[in-house]
Amino acid sequence: MITTLDWIYLGAVVVLLLMSALLSASETALTAVSRPLMHQLEQDGDVRAALVNRLLQRRERVLGALLLGNNMVNILASALMTSILIGLFGEAGVAYATAVMTVILVAFGEILPKTYAIHNADRAVRRAAPMVLGLTFLLAPFLVVVQSLVRATLRLFGVRVDGLRDIDTAMTELKGAIEIHAEADEVRHERAMLRSILELGDVTVEEIMTHRRNAFTLDADLPPEQLLDQILASPYTRVPLWRGNPDNIIGVVHAKALLRALRVHMDDVSHLDVTVLAQPPWFIPDTTALIDQLQSFRDRHEHFALVVDEYGVFLGVVTLEDILEEIVGDIKDEHDLAVGGVKRLADGSLAVAGSVTLRDLNREFDWRLPDERAATLAGLLLHEARRIPEVGQVFGFFGFRFEILRRHKNQIGLVKVTPPLDRNLPGQQI
Repeated sequence: MITTLDWIYLGAVVVLLLMSALLSASETALTAVSRPLMHQLEQDGDVRAALVNRLLQRRERVLGALLLGNNMVNILASALMTSILIGLFGEAGVAYATAVMTVILVAFGEILPKTYAIHNADRAVRRAAPMVLGLTFLLAPFLVVVQSLVRATLRLFGVRVDGLRDIDTAMTELKGAIEIHAEADEVRHERAMLRSILELGDVTVEEIMTHRRNAFTLDADLPPEQLLDQILASPYTRVPLWRGNPDNIIGVVHAKALLRALRVHMDDVSHLDVTVLAQPPWFIPDTTALIDQLQSFRDRHEHFALVVDEYGVFLGVVTLEDILEEIVGDIKDEHDLAVGGVKRLADGSLAVAGSVTLRDLNREFDWRLPDERAATLAGLLLHEARRIPEVGQVFGFFGFRFEILRRHKNQIGLVKVTPPLDRNLPGQQI
């Protein structure tokens, strides 16, 4: 027969189960909460978010308090239920209590509250923050003893618990957070921009520069009239000048400086010395990281640099716009030339010029072709094939199918690229 004391014990068990559910939900919410969101909410004046951030700064101690409190209430609830059922069924009550409390604690003390907390972590953790802070303060003496015991045991097995994370781990975590949302097409452009920003330190100017073969340069010894006509006809505001051979860059003339000089020599441009108007060339090594070059552009208040290799040979040019395009994508203005590099074929594949950079392809089509050892599609094929391919040869790398359509001497001109079936193929050109 159930006595009054049994009813009191039963009521205490219900209260303890509610406390267990609350502590379990708080533990899960604290581990699943978005730290960037809490930081932003604190900046916006959310007091509860500020409290959560305080808890996250000492997460080890807070989780210890939650686990200690949860185990205490679970053990006490089990003990009370065992006492009730022993009074009703004798020694068999121990088995009954074990079975009943296992089901109740797992279902209502663990799975239910943790499921809720996983799907509502940001809201749940802010509601529970004051209670968690109070519990951490209340159990502080016990936590010191428990944490000291745990750390000493871990040290015996050579496990470090210094709580420090290196910058590489933080960067990898940040990149992973961006890639989590890869399935969301509506944020595809923003995701590509964030990914590009994080990779600025890993990409060199050699990978994004305009190669000397495609760079617009002029012979400084040409007649002034001819120099003037070619500079004004070009779509560029800065033009490198060379003398003797194209490797000997002697300066960079700005179209605005040329227009100011024209105003003085309006009657006779034959006396105009373009080399006097040119600024000294700024040479940078091809191994310069984009993040460093971006800072150099800002420090020098310049937008144009000449890229050279370790032997001082002129390789190409890089501009501030080139770096910005690595972040936001192509920036077209009224003077840009239309450059055809990619064409959609009827069978769904792409005809890609060998000179198209891998970074442009990856950014435009959300591919993952490796660009660590090659900057262009042709370079990737040469590196992977270990030979100069013939027209008609087919290669399979990284899940893609590459067919050589055109070759000029030793240079790969055009490649038919068939990506994996699950890749998106936008129809626009880049």
